[in-house]
Amino acid sequence: MVMACRVINNRRHVGLQQLLSFAETGRTFLGPVKSSKFIIDEESHESVLISSPVRLLESLDLTSAVGQLLNEAVQAHNNTYGTGTNTLLFFVGAWSSAVEECLHLGVPIPVIISVMSEGLNSCSEEVVSLQVPIHNLFDHVDNTNTFSGFETPSVSLCPFLQIPSDTGLIQKDHELKDVSQSVTIYSLSGGPVKSCKLFRLQAKVEANKDASQTLQTLINSRLADTSCRKSILIHSRHFNSTDNNQWVSKPDGLEQPSAATSKTYSCNDLVELAVGLSHGDHSSMKLVEAAVRLQYQSACMQQGNCSVPFMFDISRIFTCCLPGLPETSTCVCPGYITLVSISSTALIKELKDQPVRVVLVQGDLTENYRHLGFNKSTNIKTVLESMKVNQDSTEELWAHHVLQILTQFSVHLVLAQGNVSDLLNEKCMYSKRLVIGSVNGSVMQAFAEATGAVQVAYITQVNEDCVGNGVYVTFWRSVSLDVVGKKNRMAILLKTEGINLVTAVFTGPVTAQMQTKEDRFWTCASRLYYALKEQKVFLGGGAVEFLCLSHLQIIEEQSLKKGNQAYSGWLHNSSSWLASSLALYRPTVLKCLANGWHKYLSTLMYNTASYSSEFEASTFIQHHLQNAIDCGSPSSYILSEYSELNSGVFNSGISNKLEQIPRVYDIVTPKIEAWRRALDLVLLVLQTDSEIVTGHGHMQINSKESEGFLFL
Repeated sequence: MVMACRVINNRRHVGLQQLLSFAETGRTFLGPVKSSKFIIDEESHESVLISSPVRLLESLDLTSAVGQLLNEAVQAHNNTYGTGTNTLLFFVGAWSSAVEECLHLGVPIPVIISVMSEGLNSCSEEVVSLQVPIHNLFDHVDNTNTFSGFETPSVSLCPFLQIPSDTGLIQKDHELKDVSQSVTIYSLSGGPVKSCKLFRLQAKVEANKDASQTLQTLINSRLADTSCRKSILIHSRHFNSTDNNQWVSKPDGLEQPSAATSKTYSCNDLVELAVGLSHGDHSSMKLVEAAVRLQYQSACMQQGNCSVPFMFDISRIFTCCLPGLPETSTCVCPGYITLVSISSTALIKELKDQPVRVVLVQGDLTENYRHLGFNKSTNIKTVLESMKVNQDSTEELWAHHVLQILTQFSVHLVLAQGNVSDLLNEKCMYSKRLVIGSVNGSVMQAFAEATGAVQVAYITQVNEDCVGNGVYVTFWRSVSLDVVGKKNRMAILLKTEGINLVTAVFTGPVTAQMQTKEDRFWTCASRLYYALKEQKVFLGGGAVEFLCLSHLQIIEEQSLKKGNQAYSGWLHNSSSWLASSLALYRPTVLKCLANGWHKYLSTLMYNTASYSSEFEASTFIQHHLQNAIDCGSPSSYILSEYSELNSGVFNSGISNKLEQIPRVYDIVTPKIEAWRRALDLVLLVLQTDSEIVTGHGHMQINSKESEGFLFL
């Protein structure tokens, strides 16, 4: 698919230009207010709506080596963390531009690599001061509403609908006012049983402003009343000289801002954390929060008490997309929801409302399947006196034998991790047995733990000890509503007592939106998962990037004042040329590196429609940047001046309601790793380009051949 084209100057570093071009395509994905893109397949003419770099790069024709490297970096980050790809893609472009600027100014490549790497390391250590610890999130979670194996709580939410302005979402006196949302619980027959409260909705902000979150939403009166304090840079071994010279002086008797921050701020409420990590996507995060609560309640039921620390298990969360249904049907349910052929309707009705026995098969359920590592015997031939048995007869005999085994142990449900033979599936349906293939390994393990079943590689290995008990099969909703498009498939629910599985069901009239809804859900789930896993978060909404920007500018100004002598303690084993080059070009490289964070913040603000241009947003940032530098402690400035920063960036129209703005958080490791991956990729391409753009050949390029087009 061709999205755009860009002029490429062959006399410059082509790889960096290509990185910048690819990054520009995902610029609109940055921030909570995203501008989605339609991807159209040229062959099938099918379209899909995307709003993430992962889906974008999957759709582009990445024939160049640089494009493939970028795609691999984004995919690797997404597979590891599930979030942060927007940040990664943007900084790839921003720092590619920064490196090009350094090259244009004549900075040697070794100096660029050294200073940028150390600058990022210093920023990564500096932002520790903005970390907020998480404590006792589940101490106040209501776990009295429990669900038996015969009940299915269904939380109806609409991901693509904005929170209306009249919703009761008010934060008063820095405490969230809880507003409960009723949840209908359905029995296996589909009838409502009772209601329970699973959600507390969060602080109200107007729809277009609530979607945008910015420079930290924590206002601490003690810090606000404290004058700005000077701090000493102690994090980086390279930015500190060995002769005890200090970049920034620190008056006696003042403790470091990081210590005050870690003691002052903490998060001990699940609702507050979920809203802070939603980044404007409250509907998706509410689904995730419901899934966490269901897992917590299930864990409490199994343990009998909640004394054991609860760990959110994202591997036990699954999704099911049902296009064509109204968005109000979107929900989360305990158990496993999957799609089966509509021809199984009569069978599901037969199995409904009764516990069935289950067999779990790890591989394919086919006649010719052999486990991994199986070696077929050689030099052995089978000779039959009778007529040669054809392949169809062999499969027929195999299917008949499997059916005998299932009948012998009264098994009416078979879950296979691989493919299922069509012939066997048909025979089982006629004998009132349901076979489901392509089941996730985590689902298999969950059913094994809950039912006592033992997974087998071959169906012939089944014995009484391998069969599980107590699984209930039912329709997810009424049969007429579960037909999905032209595929003639319907959703069914598999559940058993004590199973720790939760399925999020996404519905909507537009098929092209399904992928985006699912991606947004997994992004929110990944944020909450890593926040709970690491027990800490960053003050979010741009506060971390603003601190990096101000930190680098302070170092840049100090390096200009100190001169060459400030670097005498650096890199003792390095050559005199490198040492002198570092002293000469260091401020330039730091400024270019800092420009990346400046572009990030200005683009973020512009994308939220709070400013008419990036220039206007940049002016606002520059104003507060200078104030933070004059203050001497940017982290203290961010905390004490949050009210003005937040209202000025995204909520300029509600300056009289600053206390109502909810907190914003960012996850720690995925964000820092996104920075590292972005810079590592840029520097790798820089070094590769430097080996190509050498010698005299590139100086003789014809001017007519010096430019080309890069099609995306």
